[in-house]
Amino acid sequence: MGLLARPLGMLLKAIYDVVGSYGVAIIIFTLIAKICMYPLYTRQIKSTAQMSEIQPKVMEIQQRYKDDKEKQNEKLMELYEKEGYNPMGGCLPMTIQMMIIFPLFALLRNPIQYMGGSQEMLLAVHENFLWIGDLSQPDLWILPIAAGITTFLSFWQTSKQSAAGAEMPSQKIMQYLFPVMIVYMGRSFPAGVTIYWFFNTLFQMVINLRTQQLRRKMAAKNARVKKK
Repeated sequence: MGLLARPLGMLLKAIYDVVGSYGVAIIIFTLIAKICMYPLYTRQIKSTAQMSEIQPKVMEIQQRYKDDKEKQNEKLMELYEKEGYNPMGGCLPMTIQMMIIFPLFALLRNPIQYMGGSQEMLLAVHENFLWIGDLSQPDLWILPIAAGITTFLSFWQTSKQSAAGAEMPSQKIMQYLFPVMIVYMGRSFPAGVTIYWFFNTLFQMVINLRTQQLRRKMAAKNARVKKK
């Protein structure tokens, strides 16, 4: 984790050197991270859409060769090769995202360790930002509640964008439970971490709007292909 957190810390330090504010540097850093990960989101969406397209053929093979797993796997691989589908295509983007997210949290929880322990950085991490007196200490109310609200809105947006508009009971529970957890954790995390979470969720909602447009375009394209 430290191997990835250190170069991320160097990037955050470089942004701070330009803007001169640790709080603003976190916001810009979050935006850059989201922009860099955007191709992974689009790749994951394309992989999911492609899987949905060939799903009837997959189910047909699974049903036909349900008593012969070896033959079933062979036919599935032939189908994937014919359709140009990579079964791992949807997993890789998520794996990369998780590999980045954990070092990000390590960096923001211990910025001095990964950004350099100079007196300047020590003062920067403890600087005030807006109403927050010290970014290295938790903000007990406003920021955690704001992070919880954006988390709830993100879940709500995702549920509205689902294909059928329906939710699993567990998803409905998480829509209300997870924001409460974020508020609770935000009251114990350094304010810098909660700032990251708030803006990360906010930027994710913007990306969701863009990816929803991409889904619609791909669905329309698939519909035209089926008509031919």
